[in-house]
Amino acid sequence: MTRYETETRREEQIEESVAESQGNAAMAMTTTDRSPMLEISNAMVRLYKEAFGRGPTKARAQFAGHDTLVVILESSLTVAERNLVAMGEHQRLREARLFFQYALEDQFRGIVEQALGRRTIAFISGIDAARDVAMEIFTLEPSESDGSTPSEP
Repeated sequence: MTRYETETRREEQIEESVAESQGNAAMAMTTTDRSPMLEISNAMVRLYKEAFGRGPTKARAQFAGHDTLVVILESSLTVAERNLVAMGEHQRLREARLFFQYALEDQFRGIVEQALGRRTIAFISGIDAARDVAMEIFTLEPSESDGSTPSEP
């Protein structure tokens, strides 16, 4: 076998291995329960897409302490919204976007409550229009395992 044939065969083996591992990963995702953070991130992307016509290209959910969840959504602005940014109309864009985000508050809370099995007691939404980053922040009712008592609304 020539050196070229050996390198070609090695590349084919690597490609087959990568394809097989990707297939196994996809199968694992369908046969096992998804993580609550992945479930929340994916549901937020779907809700953004339904509400604004375009979903974020990056989304991640993570805890910031025991009772605070932060969902960071990047690159969600529509073409029209990006045009507002280009014209320097950041405040106008923020006001419009936040109006819709708070109109969807019950749906945002529902996503988190369903995925985590905990009630949300506060919701804060914000956007940095210049950098196309939005955040949805949730304060959760303390879990029974942390020994705290639930806050009064």
